[in-house]
Amino acid sequence: MRFWRRGLVLQALKSSWGICRIHRQPPPPPVPKVVATWEAISLGKQPVPEYFNFAHDVLDEWSRLEKAGHRPPNPAFWWVNGSGAEVKWTFEELGKQSRKAANVLEGVCGLQPGDRMMLVLPRLPDWWLISVACIRTGVVMIPGVSQLTSKDLKYRLLASRAKSIITSDALAPKVDAISADCPSLQTKLLVSDTSRPGWINFRELLREASAEHNCVRTKSQDSLAIYFTSGTTGAPKMVEHSQCSYGLGFVASGRFPITTMCCVPTLFRLLVQEDLTRYKFQSLRHCLTGGEALNPDVRDKWKSQTGLELHEGYGQSETVVICGNSRGSTIKSGSMGKASPPYDVQIVDEEGNILPPGKEGNIAVRIKPTRPFCFFNCYLENPEKTASSEKGDFYITGDQAHKDKDGYFWFSGRNDDVINSSSYRIGPVEVESALAEHPAVLECAVVSSPDPIRGEVSSQIRA
Repeated sequence: MRFWRRGLVLQALKSSWGICRIHRQPPPPPVPKVVATWEAISLGKQPVPEYFNFAHDVLDEWSRLEKAGHRPPNPAFWWVNGSGAEVKWTFEELGKQSRKAANVLEGVCGLQPGDRMMLVLPRLPDWWLISVACIRTGVVMIPGVSQLTSKDLKYRLLASRAKSIITSDALAPKVDAISADCPSLQTKLLVSDTSRPGWINFRELLREASAEHNCVRTKSQDSLAIYFTSGTTGAPKMVEHSQCSYGLGFVASGRFPITTMCCVPTLFRLLVQEDLTRYKFQSLRHCLTGGEALNPDVRDKWKSQTGLELHEGYGQSETVVICGNSRGSTIKSGSMGKASPPYDVQIVDEEGNILPPGKEGNIAVRIKPTRPFCFFNCYLENPEKTASSEKGDFYITGDQAHKDKDGYFWFSGRNDDVINSSSYRIGPVEVESALAEHPAVLECAVVSSPDPIRGEVSSQIRA
Protein backbone atom coordinates (compact mmCIF):
# COMPACT_ATOMS: atom_id res chain seq x y z
CA MET A 1 0.00 0.00 0.00
CA ARG A 2 2.81 2.42 0.87
CA PHE A 3 4.55 1.96 -2.46
CA TRP A 4 1.26 2.21 -4.38
CA ARG A 5 0.54 5.57 -2.74
CA ARG A 6 4.06 6.78 -3.43
CA GLY A 7 3.76 5.77 -7.10
CA LEU A 8 0.39 7.50 -7.42
CA VAL A 9 1.73 10.78 -6.09
CA LEU A 10 4.79 10.56 -8.33
CA GLN A 11 2.43 9.97 -11.26
CA ALA A 12 0.78 13.27 -10.37
CA LEU A 13 4.22 14.86 -10.11
CA LYS A 14 4.89 13.88 -13.71
CA SER A 15 1.49 15.07 -15.00
CA SER A 16 1.74 17.85 -17.55
CA TRP A 17 -1.14 19.66 -15.87
CA GLY A 18 -0.48 18.51 -12.34
CA ILE A 19 2.29 19.39 -9.96
CA CYS A 20 5.00 19.19 -12.60
CA ARG A 21 4.51 21.26 -15.76
CA ILE A 22 7.02 21.59 -18.54
CA HIS A 23 5.72 24.83 -20.03
CA ARG A 24 5.65 28.36 -18.71
CA GLN A 25 3.02 28.97 -16.06
CA PRO A 26 0.46 31.60 -17.16
CA PRO A 27 0.02 34.66 -14.96
CA PRO A 28 -2.58 34.13 -12.24
CA PRO A 29 -6.05 35.49 -13.09
CA PRO A 30 -7.49 38.32 -11.00
CA VAL A 31 -9.17 37.13 -7.82
CA PRO A 32 -12.95 37.04 -8.43
CA LYS A 33 -15.22 38.86 -6.02
CA VAL A 34 -16.65 35.59 -4.71
CA VAL A 35 -13.18 34.46 -3.58
CA ALA A 36 -12.37 37.80 -1.98
CA THR A 37 -15.67 37.73 -0.08
CA TRP A 38 -15.23 34.25 1.35
CA GLU A 39 -11.59 34.88 2.22
CA ALA A 40 -12.57 38.05 4.09
CA ILE A 41 -15.12 36.05 6.09
CA SER A 42 -12.58 33.33 6.78
CA LEU A 43 -10.14 35.93 8.11
CA GLY A 44 -12.82 37.47 10.32
CA LYS A 45 -12.96 40.73 8.34
CA GLN A 46 -16.63 40.26 7.40
CA PRO A 47 -19.48 38.67 9.36
CA VAL A 48 -20.70 35.19 8.56
CA PRO A 49 -23.87 35.42 6.43
CA GLU A 50 -27.14 34.11 7.86
CA TYR A 51 -27.53 31.72 4.93
CA PHE A 52 -24.75 29.74 3.28
CA ASN A 53 -24.58 26.66 1.09
CA PHE A 54 -21.25 25.64 -0.41
CA ALA A 55 -22.82 24.01 -3.47
CA HIS A 56 -25.02 27.01 -4.32
CA ASP A 57 -22.82 29.91 -3.17
CA VAL A 58 -19.40 28.63 -4.27
CA LEU A 59 -19.55 25.77 -6.77
CA ASP A 60 -22.49 27.17 -8.75
CA GLU A 61 -20.94 30.63 -8.69
CA TRP A 62 -17.73 29.25 -10.22
CA SER A 63 -19.89 27.53 -12.83
CA ARG A 64 -21.60 30.83 -13.64
CA LEU A 65 -18.25 32.57 -14.05
CA GLU A 66 -17.11 29.67 -16.25
CA LYS A 67 -20.17 29.98 -18.51
CA ALA A 68 -19.77 33.74 -18.78
CA GLY A 69 -16.17 33.34 -19.92
CA HIS A 70 -14.74 35.07 -16.84
CA ARG A 71 -12.60 32.03 -16.04
CA PRO A 72 -11.24 29.19 -18.19
CA PRO A 73 -12.94 25.78 -18.02
CA ASN A 74 -10.24 24.29 -15.82
CA PRO A 75 -11.12 21.06 -14.03
CA ALA A 76 -13.06 21.57 -10.83
CA PHE A 77 -12.46 17.91 -10.07
CA TRP A 78 -9.66 15.67 -11.31
CA TRP A 79 -9.45 12.06 -10.17
CA VAL A 80 -6.68 9.61 -11.08
CA ASN A 81 -6.51 6.00 -9.95
CA GLY A 82 -3.53 3.70 -9.58
CA SER A 83 -3.91 2.42 -13.16
CA GLY A 84 -3.84 5.89 -14.67
CA ALA A 85 -7.56 6.14 -15.45
CA GLU A 86 -8.85 9.71 -15.11
CA VAL A 87 -12.12 11.52 -14.52
CA LYS A 88 -12.25 15.29 -15.13
CA TRP A 89 -15.19 17.59 -14.52
CA THR A 90 -15.47 21.31 -15.03
CA PHE A 91 -17.55 23.24 -12.51
CA GLU A 92 -20.50 22.99 -14.88
CA GLU A 93 -20.09 19.21 -15.22
CA LEU A 94 -19.66 18.78 -11.46
CA GLY A 95 -22.80 20.86 -10.95
CA LYS A 96 -24.79 18.78 -13.43
CA GLN A 97 -23.71 15.43 -11.99
CA SER A 98 -24.24 16.52 -8.38
CA ARG A 99 -27.74 17.82 -9.19
CA LYS A 100 -28.57 14.42 -10.68
CA ALA A 101 -27.23 12.78 -7.52
CA ALA A 102 -29.32 15.16 -5.41
CA ASN A 103 -32.44 14.01 -7.23
CA VAL A 104 -31.52 10.39 -6.42
CA LEU A 105 -31.27 11.22 -2.71
CA GLU A 106 -34.57 13.12 -2.64
CA GLY A 107 -36.45 10.85 -5.01
CA VAL A 108 -35.76 7.15 -4.62
CA CYS A 109 -34.21 7.49 -1.15
CA GLY A 110 -36.84 9.93 0.10
CA LEU A 111 -34.29 11.92 2.11
CA GLN A 112 -35.21 15.37 3.41
CA PRO A 113 -33.17 18.24 4.90
CA GLY A 114 -31.75 17.18 8.26
CA ASP A 115 -31.89 13.45 7.52
CA ARG A 116 -28.59 11.64 7.95
CA MET A 117 -26.71 9.48 5.45
CA MET A 118 -23.61 7.36 6.01
CA LEU A 119 -21.05 7.68 3.25
CA VAL A 120 -18.59 4.77 3.38
CA LEU A 121 -16.69 4.57 0.13
CA PRO A 122 -13.14 4.41 -1.15
CA ARG A 123 -12.07 7.60 -2.85
CA LEU A 124 -14.10 7.12 -6.02
CA PRO A 125 -15.61 10.05 -7.99
CA ASP A 126 -19.00 8.99 -6.63
CA TRP A 127 -17.78 10.00 -3.13
CA TRP A 128 -17.53 13.64 -4.15
CA LEU A 129 -20.81 13.58 -6.09
CA ILE A 130 -22.68 12.27 -3.05
CA SER A 131 -20.97 14.81 -0.79
CA VAL A 132 -22.04 17.73 -2.96
CA ALA A 133 -25.51 16.18 -3.40
CA CYS A 134 -25.90 16.04 0.38
CA ILE A 135 -25.04 19.74 0.58
CA ARG A 136 -27.57 20.55 -2.16
CA THR A 137 -30.36 18.66 -0.40
CA GLY A 138 -29.52 19.59 3.19
CA VAL A 139 -28.90 15.93 4.02
CA VAL A 140 -26.29 15.50 6.76
CA MET A 141 -23.43 13.31 5.57
CA ILE A 142 -21.56 10.96 7.89
CA PRO A 143 -18.25 9.99 6.23
CA GLY A 144 -16.56 6.73 7.20
CA VAL A 145 -13.41 4.93 6.11
CA SER A 146 -13.57 1.67 4.17
CA GLN A 147 -11.77 -0.18 6.98
CA LEU A 148 -14.87 -0.09 9.22
CA THR A 149 -16.01 -3.47 10.54
CA SER A 150 -19.60 -4.67 10.93
CA LYS A 151 -19.39 -3.73 14.61
CA ASP A 152 -18.15 -0.23 13.70
CA LEU A 153 -20.92 0.24 11.14
CA LYS A 154 -23.60 -0.93 13.55
CA TYR A 155 -22.45 1.43 16.28
CA ARG A 156 -22.41 4.41 13.90
CA LEU A 157 -25.76 3.63 12.32
CA LEU A 158 -27.42 3.23 15.73
CA ALA A 159 -25.77 6.29 17.28
CA SER A 160 -26.51 8.59 14.32
CA ARG A 161 -29.91 7.10 13.42
CA ALA A 162 -28.91 7.41 9.77
CA LYS A 163 -31.74 6.74 7.34
CA SER A 164 -29.51 5.76 4.43
CA ILE A 165 -26.07 4.36 3.69
CA ILE A 166 -24.06 4.30 0.47
CA THR A 167 -21.10 1.99 0.08
CA SER A 168 -19.25 -0.33 -2.29
CA ASP A 169 -19.31 -4.06 -3.09
CA ALA A 170 -16.60 -4.74 -0.53
CA LEU A 171 -18.55 -3.36 2.44
CA ALA A 172 -22.09 -4.31 1.41
CA PRO A 173 -21.89 -7.75 3.08
CA LYS A 174 -20.81 -6.11 6.36
CA VAL A 175 -23.81 -3.80 6.20
CA ASP A 176 -26.17 -6.70 5.42
CA ALA A 177 -24.89 -8.54 8.49
CA ILE A 178 -26.12 -5.79 10.84
CA SER A 179 -28.82 -3.85 8.96
CA ALA A 180 -31.66 -5.76 10.64
CA ASP A 181 -30.46 -4.40 13.98
CA CYS A 182 -30.60 -0.77 12.73
CA PRO A 183 -34.27 0.29 12.73
CA SER A 184 -33.64 3.78 11.34
CA LEU A 185 -31.90 2.47 8.20
CA GLN A 186 -34.38 2.69 5.33
CA THR A 187 -32.36 2.64 2.09
CA LYS A 188 -29.06 1.07 1.04
CA LEU A 189 -27.29 2.48 -2.03
CA LEU A 190 -24.58 0.53 -3.82
CA VAL A 191 -21.81 2.12 -5.89
CA SER A 192 -21.12 -0.71 -8.30
CA ASP A 193 -21.48 -1.84 -11.88
CA THR A 194 -23.39 -4.90 -10.66
CA SER A 195 -26.56 -5.40 -8.63
CA ARG A 196 -27.11 -6.85 -5.15
CA PRO A 197 -30.40 -8.00 -3.57
CA GLY A 198 -31.83 -5.46 -1.16
CA TRP A 199 -29.68 -2.63 -2.52
CA ILE A 200 -30.38 0.26 -4.89
CA ASN A 201 -27.77 0.74 -7.62
CA PHE A 202 -26.64 4.36 -7.42
CA ARG A 203 -24.90 4.51 -10.79
CA GLU A 204 -27.96 3.19 -12.66
CA LEU A 205 -30.18 5.78 -10.99
CA LEU A 206 -27.65 8.55 -11.63
CA ARG A 207 -27.67 7.88 -15.39
CA GLU A 208 -31.47 8.25 -15.53
CA ALA A 209 -31.87 11.14 -13.07
CA SER A 210 -32.84 14.66 -14.10
CA ALA A 211 -30.13 17.33 -14.07
CA GLU A 212 -32.63 19.95 -12.88
CA HIS A 213 -32.62 20.54 -9.14
CA ASN A 214 -33.26 23.50 -6.85
CA CYS A 215 -30.71 23.72 -4.07
CA VAL A 216 -32.11 23.81 -0.53
CA ARG A 217 -31.57 27.16 1.21
CA THR A 218 -29.52 26.35 4.28
CA LYS A 219 -28.56 28.57 7.18
CA SER A 220 -24.87 28.90 8.00
CA GLN A 221 -25.35 27.06 11.30
CA ASP A 222 -27.40 24.19 9.84
CA SER A 223 -25.73 20.81 10.15
CA LEU A 224 -23.49 19.78 7.24
CA ALA A 225 -21.62 16.70 8.44
CA ILE A 226 -21.07 14.43 11.41
CA TYR A 227 -17.65 12.90 11.99
CA PHE A 228 -17.06 10.03 14.38
CA THR A 229 -13.81 10.87 16.11
CA SER A 230 -12.06 8.32 18.28
CA GLY A 231 -11.64 9.45 21.85
CA THR A 232 -8.93 8.45 24.31
CA THR A 233 -11.65 6.78 26.39
CA GLY A 234 -15.03 5.34 25.50
CA ALA A 235 -16.69 4.92 22.12
CA PRO A 236 -16.15 7.34 19.20
CA LYS A 237 -17.93 10.69 19.60
CA MET A 238 -20.12 12.42 17.01
CA VAL A 239 -18.60 15.77 15.99
CA GLU A 240 -21.12 17.99 14.20
CA HIS A 241 -19.99 20.62 11.72
CA SER A 242 -22.16 23.31 10.19
CA GLN A 243 -22.61 24.54 6.63
CA CYS A 244 -20.18 27.39 7.31
CA SER A 245 -17.64 25.75 9.62
CA TYR A 246 -16.34 23.42 6.91
CA GLY A 247 -17.73 25.20 3.85
CA LEU A 248 -15.95 28.42 4.76
CA GLY A 249 -13.31 27.05 7.12
CA PHE A 250 -11.42 25.44 4.23
CA VAL A 251 -11.88 28.29 1.75
CA ALA A 252 -8.11 28.72 1.27
CA SER A 253 -7.53 25.04 0.46
CA GLY A 254 -8.45 25.02 -3.32
CA ARG A 255 -6.15 26.00 -6.23
CA PHE A 256 -5.62 24.90 -9.92
CA PRO A 257 -3.26 24.14 -11.53
CA ILE A 258 -1.96 22.36 -8.44
CA THR A 259 -0.05 25.10 -6.70
CA THR A 260 -0.62 23.76 -3.20
CA MET A 261 -0.14 20.19 -1.97
CA CYS A 262 -1.31 19.03 1.44
CA CYS A 263 -0.41 15.51 2.60
CA VAL A 264 0.16 13.72 5.88
CA PRO A 265 3.82 13.43 7.01
CA THR A 266 3.79 9.69 6.27
CA LEU A 267 3.39 10.37 2.55
CA PHE A 268 6.19 12.94 2.56
CA ARG A 269 8.38 10.39 4.37
CA LEU A 270 7.70 7.97 1.52
CA LEU A 271 8.29 10.57 -1.20
CA VAL A 272 11.70 11.65 0.08
CA GLN A 273 12.92 8.07 -0.37
CA GLU A 274 12.79 8.80 -4.11
CA ASP A 275 15.20 10.97 -6.09
CA LEU A 276 12.91 13.98 -6.45
CA THR A 277 15.64 16.06 -8.11
CA ARG A 278 14.55 14.40 -11.37
CA TYR A 279 11.34 16.43 -11.33
CA LYS A 280 10.64 20.09 -11.97
CA PHE A 281 8.01 21.76 -9.81
CA GLN A 282 7.08 24.72 -11.96
CA SER A 283 3.50 25.08 -10.67
CA LEU A 284 3.90 23.93 -7.09
CA ARG A 285 4.35 26.87 -4.74
CA HIS A 286 3.22 25.76 -1.30
CA CYS A 287 3.44 22.44 0.60
CA LEU A 288 1.56 21.71 3.80
CA THR A 289 1.39 18.79 6.16
CA GLY A 290 -0.57 17.86 9.27
CA GLY A 291 -2.38 15.07 11.06
CA GLU A 292 0.73 13.88 12.88
CA ALA A 293 4.07 15.32 13.92
CA LEU A 294 6.56 16.05 11.13
CA ASN A 295 10.09 14.86 11.74
CA PRO A 296 12.66 17.63 11.04
CA ASP A 297 14.76 15.36 8.81
CA VAL A 298 11.81 14.89 6.44
CA ARG A 299 11.43 18.64 6.09
CA ASP A 300 15.16 19.00 5.42
CA LYS A 301 15.17 16.23 2.78
CA TRP A 302 12.07 17.64 1.04
CA LYS A 303 13.56 21.13 0.84
CA SER A 304 16.96 19.92 -0.35
CA GLN A 305 15.39 17.85 -3.14
CA THR A 306 12.60 20.19 -4.25
CA GLY A 307 13.63 23.64 -3.05
CA LEU A 308 10.25 23.99 -1.31
CA GLU A 309 9.52 24.42 2.37
CA LEU A 310 7.17 22.08 4.20
CA HIS A 311 4.67 24.10 6.22
CA GLU A 312 3.34 22.17 9.19
CA GLY A 313 -0.13 22.81 10.56
CA TYR A 314 -2.28 21.54 13.40
CA GLY A 315 -6.00 20.99 13.74
CA GLN A 316 -8.68 18.50 14.72
CA SER A 317 -11.93 17.12 13.40
CA GLU A 318 -13.56 19.62 15.73
CA THR A 319 -11.63 22.70 14.65
CA VAL A 320 -10.15 22.56 11.14
CA VAL A 321 -6.71 24.25 11.14
CA ILE A 322 -6.04 26.25 14.30
CA CYS A 323 -2.34 26.96 13.89
CA GLY A 324 0.28 26.55 11.22
CA ASN A 325 3.34 27.86 9.44
CA SER A 326 1.66 30.20 6.97
CA ARG A 327 3.14 31.17 3.64
CA GLY A 328 5.78 33.86 3.97
CA SER A 329 6.32 33.23 7.68
CA THR A 330 9.61 32.20 9.23
CA ILE A 331 9.60 28.44 9.81
CA LYS A 332 11.01 27.04 13.02
CA SER A 333 11.77 23.41 12.27
CA GLY A 334 9.64 21.13 14.44
CA SER A 335 7.12 23.83 15.32
CA MET A 336 3.43 23.79 14.39
CA GLY A 337 3.60 27.52 13.68
CA LYS A 338 1.40 30.30 14.98
CA ALA A 339 -2.34 30.61 15.57
CA SER A 340 -4.44 30.80 12.39
CA PRO A 341 -7.23 33.38 12.11
CA PRO A 342 -9.87 33.63 13.40
CA TYR A 343 -8.57 31.53 16.31
CA ASP A 344 -7.10 32.78 19.58
CA VAL A 345 -4.94 29.82 20.62
CA GLN A 346 -3.32 29.61 24.05
CA ILE A 347 -1.56 27.13 26.31
CA VAL A 348 -3.57 26.71 29.51
CA ASP A 349 -3.44 24.67 32.71
CA GLU A 350 -6.06 22.21 33.95
CA GLU A 351 -8.26 25.08 35.15
CA GLY A 352 -8.16 27.03 31.89
CA ASN A 353 -5.62 29.64 33.06
CA ILE A 354 -3.21 30.91 30.40
CA LEU A 355 0.37 29.71 30.95
CA PRO A 356 3.48 31.79 30.21
CA PRO A 357 5.79 31.12 27.22
CA GLY A 358 7.88 27.98 27.61
CA LYS A 359 5.47 26.29 30.00
CA GLU A 360 3.91 23.05 28.76
CA GLY A 361 0.16 22.67 29.04
CA ASN A 362 -3.06 22.09 27.11
CA ILE A 363 -3.55 23.49 23.63
CA ALA A 364 -6.74 25.53 23.93
CA VAL A 365 -8.94 27.70 21.69
CA ARG A 366 -10.86 30.68 23.05
CA ILE A 367 -14.60 30.17 22.52
CA LYS A 368 -16.00 32.88 24.81
CA PRO A 369 -17.43 35.45 24.48
CA THR A 370 -17.54 34.57 20.74
CA ARG A 371 -17.41 31.05 19.38
CA PRO A 372 -15.36 30.90 16.12
CA PHE A 373 -17.61 30.33 13.10
CA CYS A 374 -15.45 27.47 11.75
CA PHE A 375 -15.71 25.54 15.01
CA PHE A 376 -17.76 22.37 15.46
CA ASN A 377 -21.23 22.77 16.95
CA CYS A 378 -21.04 20.13 19.68
CA TYR A 379 -20.57 16.47 20.42
CA LEU A 380 -24.00 15.31 19.33
CA GLU A 381 -26.17 13.78 22.03
CA ASN A 382 -23.24 13.89 24.44
CA PRO A 383 -23.56 17.08 26.50
CA GLU A 384 -21.22 15.68 29.16
CA LYS A 385 -18.40 15.32 26.63
CA THR A 386 -19.11 18.78 25.22
CA ALA A 387 -19.02 20.29 28.73
CA SER A 388 -15.86 18.44 29.75
CA SER A 389 -14.01 19.76 26.70
CA GLU A 390 -14.43 23.34 27.95
CA LYS A 391 -12.58 25.06 30.77
CA GLY A 392 -13.33 28.70 31.49
CA ASP A 393 -13.25 30.61 28.20
CA PHE A 394 -11.49 27.83 26.30
CA TYR A 395 -12.05 24.62 24.38
CA ILE A 396 -9.42 22.07 25.45
CA THR A 397 -8.06 20.05 22.52
CA GLY A 398 -6.63 17.23 24.62
CA ASP A 399 -3.16 17.83 23.16
CA GLN A 400 -0.08 19.08 24.98
CA ALA A 401 2.36 21.70 23.76
CA HIS A 402 4.21 24.85 24.77
CA LYS A 403 4.35 28.26 23.11
CA ASP A 404 7.62 30.13 22.78
CA LYS A 405 8.12 33.87 23.21
CA ASP A 406 7.58 34.44 19.47
CA GLY A 407 4.16 32.77 19.48
CA TYR A 408 5.20 29.45 17.89
CA PHE A 409 3.59 26.26 19.21
CA TRP A 410 5.60 23.09 19.86
CA PHE A 411 3.66 19.84 20.05
CA SER A 412 4.36 17.33 22.84
CA GLY A 413 1.62 14.72 22.45
CA ARG A 414 -1.85 13.77 23.55
CA ASN A 415 -2.60 14.27 27.23
CA ASP A 416 -2.56 10.54 27.79
CA ASP A 417 0.38 9.95 25.41
CA VAL A 418 2.92 11.77 27.55
CA ILE A 419 5.15 9.18 29.22
CA ASN A 420 5.84 9.75 32.91
CA SER A 421 9.07 7.95 33.80
CA SER A 422 10.54 8.59 37.26
CA SER A 423 8.66 11.92 37.27
CA TYR A 424 10.23 12.88 33.95
CA ARG A 425 7.65 13.76 31.30
CA ILE A 426 8.74 12.29 27.96
CA GLY A 427 7.02 13.44 24.78
CA PRO A 428 6.72 10.53 22.31
CA VAL A 429 7.21 12.92 19.38
CA GLU A 430 10.70 13.87 20.57
CA VAL A 431 11.79 10.23 20.73
CA GLU A 432 10.16 9.45 17.38
CA SER A 433 11.97 12.37 15.74
CA ALA A 434 15.31 11.16 17.08
CA LEU A 435 14.69 7.62 15.82
CA ALA A 436 13.51 8.82 12.40
CA GLU A 437 16.83 10.57 11.80
CA HIS A 438 18.53 7.19 11.44
CA PRO A 439 18.75 6.24 7.73
CA ALA A 440 17.58 2.68 8.44
CA VAL A 441 14.27 3.84 9.96
CA LEU A 442 11.40 4.64 7.58
CA GLU A 443 8.60 4.92 10.15
CA CYS A 444 8.45 4.55 13.91
CA ALA A 445 6.12 4.91 16.86
CA VAL A 446 6.85 5.33 20.56
CA VAL A 447 4.53 4.03 23.26
CA SER A 448 4.86 3.53 26.98
CA SER A 449 5.40 0.24 28.78
CA PRO A 450 4.81 -0.31 32.50
CA ASP A 451 7.92 -0.44 34.65
CA PRO A 452 7.91 -1.55 38.32
CA ILE A 453 10.49 1.05 39.33
CA ARG A 454 10.07 4.03 37.04
CA GLY A 455 6.34 3.73 36.43
CA GLU A 456 6.68 3.90 32.64
CA VAL A 457 9.42 3.48 30.08
CA SER A 458 9.28 4.19 26.35
CA SER A 459 9.12 1.36 23.82
CA GLN A 460 9.88 1.76 20.14
CA ILE A 461 8.22 0.20 17.13
CA ARG A 462 10.29 0.61 13.98
CA ALA A 463 9.77 -0.12 10.31
